[in-house]
Amino acid sequence: MHIESSGHGPDLILLHGWAMHGGVFAPLLPLLQARFTVHAVDLPGHGRSRACGLPLAFDAVWDELRARIPQPALVMGWSLGGLFALHGALAHPAACRGLILQNASPCFVHRPDWPHGMPAQVFRQFAAELERDYAQTLHRFFMLEAQGSEHLRDDLRLLQRTAFEFGEPDARVLAEGLHLLETVDLRARLPNLAMPSLWLAGRRDRLVSAAAMQSASEAADGTFACDEHGGHAPFLTHPAAVAAAITGFAEHL
Repeated sequence: MHIESSGHGPDLILLHGWAMHGGVFAPLLPLLQARFTVHAVDLPGHGRSRACGLPLAFDAVWDELRARIPQPALVMGWSLGGLFALHGALAHPAACRGLILQNASPCFVHRPDWPHGMPAQVFRQFAAELERDYAQTLHRFFMLEAQGSEHLRDDLRLLQRTAFEFGEPDARVLAEGLHLLETVDLRARLPNLAMPSLWLAGRRDRLVSAAAMQSASEAADGTFACDEHGGHAPFLTHPAAVAAAITGFAEHL
């Protein structure tokens, strides 16, 4: 599994979202490297980890992270990466001194007792369309990620360019990622979080609602913050604000 490490200071792990890789955090790195040793991870099947041989599975990823990165570390997960970050914090509390969820939810799908999620059919439709029209399906998803941003076209181009920077993501792994987004529900375990948590939402996010993140932060006894002008990827459009939130959170750990 590819891990790009840079900077100096306490360890900070960055886990990316669906179809992306660690390079998507490039706008954040110059703002964090003077304060942290930043480890930008390419999850299995993505970016430079396309052929790493590991499954896109929580335990496999965390076994690798725990073996290669000093602990305890501050961990930030964006979107799908948020599920990996949250699972690691719950399963390996000694490895995580603080948890940041960036536009991520413990449960991405609507359920009878969880009105904040997306319809499960949306994820099933994406999975079915991946087999029929790979490129167009990715374009549609990136458009959803960019919607709500003040710089939609620029964000869309950046997301598309980043996704294919090291070749096409593995279609099988993309389907596995959609399955995780559809099926994983970690809400019941939120009160068990043993470390401080920060939940960073974007009011204009069309994939993960601010209401979902606020509700999750309350269940975890964490801290909630919302960028009123942010979409699904505020670190692309407002990297200074995101970096300041990360740094401020770390200072109080």
